[in-house]
Amino acid sequence: MFLNDWLITPLRVIWDDWRARVGGIIILLYVLMGTIGVVLISEPRPGDGPRLIRPFQDWAHPLGTDINGNDLFAQTVHATPPMLEMIVAGAVFTTALAMVVGTLSGYKGGIVDRLLMTFTDILLTIPGLPLVIVLALVLDPRQPWVVGVILTINAWAGLARAIRSQVLTIREEAYIEAARLMGISTWRILLKDITPSLMPYVLVNFVNAARTVVFASVALYFLGILPDTFLNWGVMMNYAYSVGGALYTSGTAHWLFVPLMTIVVLSFGLILFAQGTDRVFNPRVRARHASQDDLEPGEDDMSGEVATQIRG
Repeated sequence: MFLNDWLITPLRVIWDDWRARVGGIIILLYVLMGTIGVVLISEPRPGDGPRLIRPFQDWAHPLGTDINGNDLFAQTVHATPPMLEMIVAGAVFTTALAMVVGTLSGYKGGIVDRLLMTFTDILLTIPGLPLVIVLALVLDPRQPWVVGVILTINAWAGLARAIRSQVLTIREEAYIEAARLMGISTWRILLKDITPSLMPYVLVNFVNAARTVVFASVALYFLGILPDTFLNWGVMMNYAYSVGGALYTSGTAHWLFVPLMTIVVLSFGLILFAQGTDRVFNPRVRARHASQDDLEPGEDDMSGEVATQIRG
């Protein structure tokens, strides 16, 4: 029962929507590239191949090489794990903190609400980019997960306020009032009754936070503000611009184009996945897909939905 409700049915819902299916495949490819790919592909070294081979001209170096003969495909693969670490750290930090602050503030109200929202409003008044740049220069982060948290240090504040406004509406529902009268604890109400209603919105913002980390990290590494202590797509673009003059020379343009397209494809996959997976939390859609185990061969989804309604 647990496996069907929390794994099999969500996977069916995701696979049924082409956006979630394509986005999920793209994200899975990046995860595989950052885990299995780094084992299968050797680390890039200067002189691995001739200098400045263009993409798809030598299949030993399918994406070409840079000015030092480093294989760009190998660089892209080995730059993926720290990027994934930054993305996950930043997105989890933003959504988790916003969920805790927003739900607690909206549900409890009173002095708790005033204190939490005052702190949130203070962070909202601080310009995000200057704050990130100052923290990056002061802390000189050298671990990917630290970079991810710094990049989203005040990005959670706006999401927390939006979640609070939704909780203010949800807490007035009859089933929430009934749960309070039954003496159910606050944390159980928040986790079991309020949080599921927020998940579609939170999931979309989780993906937006991931995209924010991607763009912000690449931009700051490209500008040289963050220290290039580990290989990532922003460092690749910085070297392509500063060393190879990729913006001005067609012979080195592919050096800049490869990490740029890697970023674009990942962002596209995240957007599609967020657009498609909001259906996972739709009770009617979940019930229809959950009922497919009871369908006879030849029955369609409509009959499954009717059967679900009859059983209800």
